[in-house]
Amino acid sequence: MTALPIRGPVRIIGIDPGLRRTGWGVIEAEGNRLIYVACGSVEPRDDLPLSSRLLAIHEGLAAVLSDHKPIEAAVEQTFVNKDGVATLKLGQARGVAMLAPAMFGISVAEYAPNQVKKTVVGAGHADKQQIAMMLKILLPKAEPPSADAADALAIAITHAHHRQSTALRLKVAGL
Repeated sequence: MTALPIRGPVRIIGIDPGLRRTGWGVIEAEGNRLIYVACGSVEPRDDLPLSSRLLAIHEGLAAVLSDHKPIEAAVEQTFVNKDGVATLKLGQARGVAMLAPAMFGISVAEYAPNQVKKTVVGAGHADKQQIAMMLKILLPKAEPPSADAADALAIAITHAHHRQSTALRLKVAGL
């Protein structure tokens, strides 16, 4: 998988992985111009076994990818917390979130939560309200139905701003 040239509009999906809600947001980037396309979340039932929840996340993301046809994807990296079991389960959801676009032949970039916050808000420790406020400025037509969808849009915006350096790193690495 190789990154596509920077010229012309580029459709990007941002994915905020989670077992309860996996947020997704699709934007188009043309130079510095960002255009909102769609956002939402995949929400598997809580009473399902883990394997079925992961399958539901995959199927939901596959439907979004099929409907919106992004050409690049970005996923938030997992932060490690004190609960190792929860971190491991989140990592499994993240794996599914990376697998779904890869199965469509879409390159997947990864961004740390603090990098997303710093890119969108200007501070690496911004809260959800600050992200929501900046989304209204950057994507005025976006009305994310949940914090997970808002975070996914922020991830897509981060990729739009950093994709040139990501493409260069992939080229240098021979990918």
